[in-house]
Amino acid sequence: MDENQEVVFCRMGRMEYEECWSLQQRLQARLIQNKRSDAPQDIPHVCLLVEHPPVFTLGKSGDESNLIASKEDLEAAGATFVKIDRGGDITYHGPGQIVGYPILDLDRFYTDIHRYLRDLEEVIIRTCHSFNIEAGRFDGKTGVWITEPVGSERKICAMGIRCSRWVTMHGFALNVATEIDHFSMIVPCGIQDRGVTSMEMELLQQLDKRAVESEIAEKFAEVFRVRAQMLEYDDAQSFLTTYLD
Repeated sequence: MDENQEVVFCRMGRMEYEECWSLQQRLQARLIQNKRSDAPQDIPHVCLLVEHPPVFTLGKSGDESNLIASKEDLEAAGATFVKIDRGGDITYHGPGQIVGYPILDLDRFYTDIHRYLRDLEEVIIRTCHSFNIEAGRFDGKTGVWITEPVGSERKICAMGIRCSRWVTMHGFALNVATEIDHFSMIVPCGIQDRGVTSMEMELLQQLDKRAVESEIAEKFAEVFRVRAQMLEYDDAQSFLTTYLD
């Protein structure tokens, strides 16, 4: 990996899921276009950091029966349901969660999806450790888990990605202060016998989400051996407009 590469982290605030999905697709297409050009430019990779209104998303390999809630239940919760093109099953996104969408050209890192997922997990594991949360991997299942005590394993970060011509989209959803009750409306990630948790539930204290976002960017730079730049909302909008032009 080239340590001179840069990943630009864009703080997007709260964003409707489908609007953000469309933005990801455009960013992915831009990186694909760049690598296909006769003289590829050294354009940066991008990672969107967002919070979504309540939404349940089902991956292309998922089972719709894992959505337990009825249409009326969703309406009462102010939530929507969207079938999408990532891998994995069903999950929940909502307030109090940091959702990260790295748009990376893996040709500039390594062409190995399994390694990429393990590296994303490592970013979140290190982030949790920075806040004194002992997170790790569990039983070959994708994502980041709290594994103690044995028998009470619970997921703190879900993951699901899509890759086209080795350019990634979708990513991870880290529960910081997420309303965990919403997960009772689904079988999270299709796993029936394990729970879900958040950073604040584990610590029994409130956290500054911006501090967690900054730690994610720092750990991402460590794991992927890149330079990380963090842009606030207005600067992120200007950057993305120029990037996609």
